[in-house]
Order: sequence, then C-alpha cells, then structure tokens
Amino acid sequence: MSSPHTIMRIGYPCINRSIGCSANKTFRLASYSEERLISTVAENLACLKRILLWNAEHDILFFRITSDLVPFASHPVCTFRWQEHFNNEFAEIGEFITKSGIRISMHPDQFIVLNAPNKGVVDRSIAELAYHAGVLDAMGLDRTAKIQLHIGGVYGDKEASLVRFARTCEQLDPAILRRLVIENDDNRFTAPDCLSVHEQTGIPVLFDVFHHACNNAGEAMEDALQLTGNTWKKSDGVPMVDYSSQHPGKRPGSHADHIDPEDFSAFLQHSRPFDRDIMLEIKDKESSALRACDLARNDSRFCH
Repeated sequence: MSSPHTIMRIGYPCINRSIGCSANKTFRLASYSEERLISTVAENLACLKRILLWNAEHDILFFRITSDLVPFASHPVCTFRWQEHFNNEFAEIGEFITKSGIRISMHPDQFIVLNAPNKGVVDRSIAELAYHAGVLDAMGLDRTAKIQLHIGGVYGDKEASLVRFARTCEQLDPAILRRLVIENDDNRFTAPDCLSVHEQTGIPVLFDVFHHACNNAGEAMEDALQLTGNTWKKSDGVPMVDYSSQHPGKRPGSHADHIDPEDFSAFLQHSRPFDRDIMLEIKDKESSALRACDLARNDSRFCH
C-alpha cells in the first residue's frame, strides 16, 4: 500500500495477461442490444476489479483503464443509462482505487482529434471524451485521474492547428477539461509545442520519454521533464510520464516488447529529483511493470 510520503508510482496500460480475463470485451455495432451491452459491461467491470486487486498486491499502483470498458458508450445507438445501472459497481471500484492509493488514467485512441477542421470529427471526439470523464466520475475519482490526449493533426499548418486545439478546449465542459492532459507525440507535436498549448489553456503536459527521443526540438530530456512537470498544479496530482524504449529489431519508433533494465534504470537516474508517476508503454504489460518495480525498489520515491 502507498503512504503519504511515496511519490512515484509505476504502472501499465489496460490489459493484464496473467489473470485470464479481459476488461475490454466489445462486440459489433450490428449486434448491439441493451442486453448485450449490460452483459459485456458486467464482465468488463468484474475483470477490472480483478486486475486492480492483482496490481495492488504486486505494488503496481498506476493503471490505465481501457477505453472499451463500456462499448459504444459515446455512439448515438447507446441510450442506455449505464452509469445508473452499474452505479454500485463503479462506486465499489472507485472506493478500492482510492483506499489502495492507485492512480488511474485513460487514453482515447488516435481517432479522437480536437483540432480537426471537420466539425463532425470534433463533435464525436468531444462525445468520446465525455464518456471517459463519465467513467472516472462514476468511480468518484478526484481530478488526479486524468484523460491523456494527443494534440492531433497538423493539416498543413502547424500553428493554426495548435490554435484550433486551444480554441476547442476553451469550449469543453469543465467535467472534461479538469481531467485533460496533453502529450508530445512521435512525429508531429513536440514537448515545446505542448507547452505552448499549456500557455494558452492551462492544460497540463504529460511527458512521453519515447516520443521525445523520436521527435524533439533539440531540448535535453531532463529539461523537457522539468518544464512539462511545472505545468501540473497540486490538484492535478504528481505529473505523469509515459515510458518505453526502442524495439531493437524494428523500425525507429517501435515500442519494445520487454523492458530494457539498463535503459529504465538510466531513466530513473535522469528523472531525479522530480516526482513522477510512470506509465510503461511496453508490450508485455504487467511483466515489465513487475520488473520495473524491482528496479525502482531502492529509489526513495517508489510508491509501494
């Protein structure tokens, strides 16, 4: 369990391959029915509880919840009041999260684009963000539970795209905006680009270590780590970081299948003295998270 003095959690996203269930089951839109939705969400929530319990037992206190927890929740076909129906289940999960000291995040997929020139794309993106915020609200989690997002596309004019993103954010429901964080990506928007959006909107910047290695403006990682961390207010919680390393046998920009102990240990050194919660975007999920926890166990920041 965590204590008030521990300031670095380590986690992984969405799927635990060790426990034999999935919290991201879905189905085809053509087979949508309320009965199908209810049974699928019930299975997903039951598995999520198992994952969180397993994580807490293994000192893994940071977890990214799948966006597929409630299939088609933001689609017009879904008029079912899932938050009300599963109110007790969400509340129970949220209570366990809070008592266990677990940090939660969510990350909508790449089709969620707030700076798209197409209004329909933006409207659908906002509806999907409202669903994500609704999940976290249903669990009763405070604003330290975040929804991370890429800025989106360049559309031939980077500066105009940055401005368009900021203007869209100004119109978001506060329930979404209080949870939103933006991250640098691997080929379009650098950490300095995200910092410029923060200046316009106040949205915190999540620093992605791997994306920075692929796409930067020449700034050192330690400098970017500090500057992005400065964008988080106390009410936002400890700044979040995404970590991965390059797959040795694939094209540049491919995430590793397994944690590289030497690279991760070096990152821990570079990250000192900053307080950071670290999300491992590594393909073998909880296996690498367990190894990372072992590597961090002598770090005074490590939360367990």
